[in-house]
Amino acid sequence: MSGTFSRFSAVFVKELLQLRRDRLTFATMIFIPVVQLLLFGYAINNDPRHLPTTLLVQDESSLARAFLSALTMTGYFEIVHVAHSEAEADSDILSGRSQFIVQIPAHFGRALIHGEKPSLAVIVDATDPTATNAAIIAINGAAQIAFDNDLRGSLAYLRATPPPFDVRIQRRYNPTGDTQLNIVPGLVGTILTLTMLIFTALSVTREIERGTMESLLAMPVRPVEIMLGKIAPYALVGAAQMGIILVAAVGLFHVPIAGSLALFFALTMLFIVANLSVGYTFSTVASNQLQAMQMSFFFFLPSMLLSGFLFPFRGMPDWAQIVGEILPLTHFIRIARAIMLKGSTASDLVFDTGALALFTLAAMGIAVARFRQTLD
Repeated sequence: MSGTFSRFSAVFVKELLQLRRDRLTFATMIFIPVVQLLLFGYAINNDPRHLPTTLLVQDESSLARAFLSALTMTGYFEIVHVAHSEAEADSDILSGRSQFIVQIPAHFGRALIHGEKPSLAVIVDATDPTATNAAIIAINGAAQIAFDNDLRGSLAYLRATPPPFDVRIQRRYNPTGDTQLNIVPGLVGTILTLTMLIFTALSVTREIERGTMESLLAMPVRPVEIMLGKIAPYALVGAAQMGIILVAAVGLFHVPIAGSLALFFALTMLFIVANLSVGYTFSTVASNQLQAMQMSFFFFLPSMLLSGFLFPFRGMPDWAQIVGEILPLTHFIRIARAIMLKGSTASDLVFDTGALALFTLAAMGIAVARFRQTLD
């Protein structure tokens, strides 16, 4: 019995020493549960508030202002822009700057006082139905109490239920709230992120473990040429994956592609290169393939949770949104949903395209610098 215990103790101590030497694995074991706890506990919120809203107001009456005041008092709407035309307001929706358009027609107040029951329109970007459901309910609540302080005396009869005006809610791009239309465009980016990270993160570490890196370094090839040469095949694999996912999205899930397929392809390739650069950087840091896999998942987990793929992006606290804005998956999901569902053009996607390009340049620069350090 004592011999068994001594052998057990020896193996136990050996594993502890191995963990102490493999600091990356030990840190991953500790920090991944902590990150999961923080993200799920603080960053996840299915009831986003202060959603960006564009106004298109063609009536300056006190009753129109009363409705807008009631709307903002719900806490779900934050006025970010006052448009002067329908085209200008539509541009805010297409670019993602606003999630709602509130349109109050001309002579709204006069028609209401005359008992004509006027209508106002609330246009909703329904590409992410979860982010807007509670706000839509709040609109109806605001309509019930909007004029409590204004309709008095001879106008008190207008305070009866239902309200003396109609709120016409137009859900654009996903009017029936189909889950597939929201999830599938995001899956394009999620699948590419995971596969591109892992493929490339294993590339350099595999060369080191097999002993073939020395032969590669003996060739008259510069570090940036090695990096591009190793990334290029995986970029082609990513393009093939994108094609398969798009065929499945259209054929199996009936997801439309309302925008330019060429634009979608170009921006997807930019996104693929961004993830390949990150994976290549991990491969220059990791000493073995296990560590490369661990770092890939450590990057993938917050990317999936903070990108708006699973949970509404605008429901997260400010610090989580700042982190999410750094991640390439956040911007690609916006691009994918905008092109596939909204038909957005390149001019509508300037911000997200620019952010994705900057991340790609930074990731490639770090990858080349890290590879130079590996050579030294």
